[in-house]
Amino acid sequence: MASVFQEIWKMFQYYILPVLPFVALVLIEIQLMYNRRENEVMFGTDAFNEKIKAFEFTPKEVRTLEKLVRSSKFENKDAVLNSSGLFEIAVSEFYRIRNVFSVRDETLEAVASLRRKMDFTGSNPLTMVCSTRQFNVGDRVDLELDGGQIFKHSKILTRSEKTWSVKIDGSETIAKMLTGSRVLIRWTRMNDAVYSIKLPVLAATPDKVVFTHSDQLDKEQLRKWIRQIVDFPVVATFSNGETHSGVLYDLSAGGILLGLIEDCKPEQHFSISFELPTFGMQNVEVRVLNNLGHRNPDFPLYNSISAVFTGSYAWTQERVLQYIFESTRKTKVKKIAPNDVPT
Repeated sequence: MASVFQEIWKMFQYYILPVLPFVALVLIEIQLMYNRRENEVMFGTDAFNEKIKAFEFTPKEVRTLEKLVRSSKFENKDAVLNSSGLFEIAVSEFYRIRNVFSVRDETLEAVASLRRKMDFTGSNPLTMVCSTRQFNVGDRVDLELDGGQIFKHSKILTRSEKTWSVKIDGSETIAKMLTGSRVLIRWTRMNDAVYSIKLPVLAATPDKVVFTHSDQLDKEQLRKWIRQIVDFPVVATFSNGETHSGVLYDLSAGGILLGLIEDCKPEQHFSISFELPTFGMQNVEVRVLNNLGHRNPDFPLYNSISAVFTGSYAWTQERVLQYIFESTRKTKVKKIAPNDVPT
């Protein structure tokens, strides 16, 4: 037994003891860096102090904002005031370090209030969305379960800094199946993008699913191109050979919005055929971004399907661009009355 302890002591002397001073120096330097960051005046302090006046923050909110800055890796103190993306990065880092479930309620309320006062929520069309904490109560999302079942346009019931919940019309069986599983969530911000994330279910009941938050949202742009409102008949051909007639509501060089009776799912692929004025019949593959439901009052039985072109669509894209250009030009010409033309 003594020989074993002797061997351990030798290993300690040869391998561990020599590096202890170095480890101590590293720990001391880390502590000094932490103290400097917590106490020294940061770059952008003057700009920070000036900018916060416009928001009428409470003293608690200002202190919380300073905690967010010092928990982040930003060099400038006013960085969190400059964009929603930087603000949410700081928030996520703060919650990671402190453990969001251990943060005091008054601090959580202050963070939520800061987001509202700076208008960094998803309801602001100019705000960059990068976190589920920017979703709002009343927003509607689609939930896709691992088994393929989808709950469409489900309303967000609650949203706190810790968790958020979505309403479902389920059963005890579905609630048990959901618990511990992962659910694909899609939120569509009109004229912007489809935001999606696959999250683990924190808790579930027959009428509600609870999730934690994430700042790792996938974003699929809805409009990368100018769109043209149209009213073209369209025929959709599905992988099983079925065909369905519908209507193209609008058209861009990147994708479409069409109406179909068929209940399409996100990521579903099918082909469409439609006649583009002056350019003839177009045949192109599309991939569904989202099923927006019965949105068009002129076609109450049709689902409004947003989709992007996929496969080989360069030729169709070029023709659509030319068509939109000509349509826009003709519209501008019509707006100029004869008496308005300079002589």
